[in-house]
Amino acid sequence: MSDDERAIRDLIATWMSASQAGDTDKVLSLMTDDVVFMVPGQEPFGKAAFAAASQDMQGARIAGTSDIRELQVLGDWAYLRGHLRISVTPPGGTTVQRAGYTLTILRKEADGKWRLARDANLLTPQT
Repeated sequence: MSDDERAIRDLIATWMSASQAGDTDKVLSLMTDDVVFMVPGQEPFGKAAFAAASQDMQGARIAGTSDIRELQVLGDWAYLRGHLRISVTPPGGTTVQRAGYTLTILRKEADGKWRLARDANLLTPQT
């Protein structure tokens, strides 16, 4: 495994643990300023909308797993295809489980760190 591949796998693991800990600032630091997220039924959105949505979820319990199925590094760009399974329990609410595939593009920035640049998230509710 190359250093770049290891760094990307560490980024994904850090994203998952920071999400579960409710550490929005850490998650935001793992994405580029021009990040674009694509999810079913919504217009693509960026970092500011992600941050706002995260604020709305303060106090929610998040658990999940990310399984990287394919990872290719191409210079300062990389893509990964994965499967994500998450459960979110809002304070005093009912747990919602979602799972599905993702396609993520990452960019190695001037500081040498990999960050998420584009993400297509195809999660659907699980029963």
